[in-house]
Amino acid sequence: MRYTFSICFLFITLISCSAQKSSTVVDPKKSIDTSLEAWHKAAAGADFDAYFGLMTEDAVFLGTDATENWQIQEFKAFSKPYFDKGKAWSFSTLERNIYLDIDGETAWFDEHLDTQMGICRGSGVMKKTGNTWKVQHYVLSIAVPNENVSALTVMKADWDRKQMEKMRNDN
Repeated sequence: MRYTFSICFLFITLISCSAQKSSTVVDPKKSIDTSLEAWHKAAAGADFDAYFGLMTEDAVFLGTDATENWQIQEFKAFSKPYFDKGKAWSFSTLERNIYLDIDGETAWFDEHLDTQMGICRGSGVMKKTGNTWKVQHYVLSIAVPNENVSALTVMKADWDRKQMEKMRNDN
């Protein structure tokens, strides 16, 4: 009887420990989604420290303008006046896809955003730093419907021509 009771007690203890352990396992995609939502919320709330705290020390931000290839320190300097005025930018997620590398320390994502520019696409790379997922590389693009590409191409042709010439000469 005592032997049966001991085995039952051990079995119940093992099940209980297993259930507790499985309930503490965090889905990395959920953690990444939470970090990205907090990152966008920090910008909307003009919380400079929270926003840049969710980026790695070697982060890169590529903006919608072809000249915007911001290394983290440059991006901070560019962004600071907007955050200081209490109005940075406000992006809310419409949809997001997250992909994980087999190492569990790197992820990449794409997202559609509701922005002051209409629908934009963001994509990037996330790096796990301690227990936090941080943005290491981000690309923001304005989504242009295919039927508007010809008109847009004509509209920006002069600027593109000058910028391409400058880029070629700089290399």
